[in-house]
Amino acid sequence: MTVYIPSPLRSYTGQRSVVEADGATLDAALRELDQCYPGFRFRIISEQDTIREHINIFVNRAPVQRLDVALQPGDTIHIICAISGG
Repeated sequence: MTVYIPSPLRSYTGQRSVVEADGATLDAALRELDQCYPGFRFRIISEQDTIREHINIFVNRAPVQRLDVALQPGDTIHIICAISGG
């Protein structure tokens, strides 16, 4: 799968904006990415194994809310960090 990395997380991927991952589920793909890029998963997944509230993840342009979403070879994953301020 092709994973698109937002600017705030690129320090974990050696400044790469696009990386490759494998896995039958979103969770498996993110765990693989964390093995390649230590600390990456913690920035988007909470201690309760949920997607952090300031993170949006899309698989093939469809928003996902759960980690057990099934993936297929050739899928695309976009990780988006919400921006806030005041």
